[in-house]
Amino acid sequence: MANYLVTGAAGFIGSRVSEMLIEQGHTVTGVDNLNDAYDVRMKEYRLRKLQELPGFTFQKLDISDRTAVDSLPAFDGVVNLAARAGVRASVQDPWVFLETNAAGTLNLLELCRRNGIKKFILASTSSIYGANAPYPTPDNADSDHPLQPYAASKKAAEALSYSYHSLYGIDVSVVRYFTVYGPAGRPDMSMFRFAKWIYEGEPLHLYGDGEQSRGFTYVDDIARGTIAALKPLGYEIINLGGHEVITMNALIAMIEARVGRKAVIVRHPPNLAEMRTNQADVSKAARLLGWKSEVGLEEGVTRLVDWYRSEREWVKEIDTRAE
Repeated sequence: MANYLVTGAAGFIGSRVSEMLIEQGHTVTGVDNLNDAYDVRMKEYRLRKLQELPGFTFQKLDISDRTAVDSLPAFDGVVNLAARAGVRASVQDPWVFLETNAAGTLNLLELCRRNGIKKFILASTSSIYGANAPYPTPDNADSDHPLQPYAASKKAAEALSYSYHSLYGIDVSVVRYFTVYGPAGRPDMSMFRFAKWIYEGEPLHLYGDGEQSRGFTYVDDIARGTIAALKPLGYEIINLGGHEVITMNALIAMIEARVGRKAVIVRHPPNLAEMRTNQADVSKAARLLGWKSEVGLEEGVTRLVDWYRSEREWVKEIDTRAE
């Protein structure tokens, strides 16, 4: 069994990846700076669950702090899931996105180089494909025209990862995620927001006409694909995404049906930094990793609403940061 470093371990995807690695018999050192990019109570909830597991150790650490990263030991592999994420937030403060997503990735690649760590996974994003992507979008589609600093910072991290593969032979898997959702998800993302706003009878803030769409992917599927990408691959960019695409209007209706309450919709102008749609071509993931998404959208939304209902006593207080 192996010993992995998982950055962003208190994050939505990082916590699930850490859990699955431990279930498989590996040990995990998780690092996270527990920043307030969104309500930290959600991160603390995930972290408490992880700290109950044998084989998990935690260190509070910011990957953009070069000295702190330099102090880490060797591992069998690094799974870099620490990131500043969010389209709108990156427009407001692009500097922190560059520091974490680009400089932080560089610090971790240097850790790999110095300590002879052969495997590096970088979490990237479907936002990197920009406004004119073909649908479904293949892994080799144009990614040179990001629409916002978030995607641009991830493109920089991908380029740095390739350079370290080329120079030092580090085996790198870049996994590009397509709109992840599920229980204990990010409260600044539409799926959690919609569920909370509808359940609590709060105004639901909808940008644009609601006909913009996303290919949502359940968090367990994303975690499975990320772990599968730990195999030796050289340097590969691999889409991980759901096979079902849904408009925001249809998603709201789906959540309304499960909650048993109608949304109180407040409409806003469309956000120009956001893509109109996304849809993944995951044929490469199937070929290289034997991966496909398994949790359908209706099942995943039901699991999310059920989780919200079971945790409502505290989770109803989580800040969704409506703009």
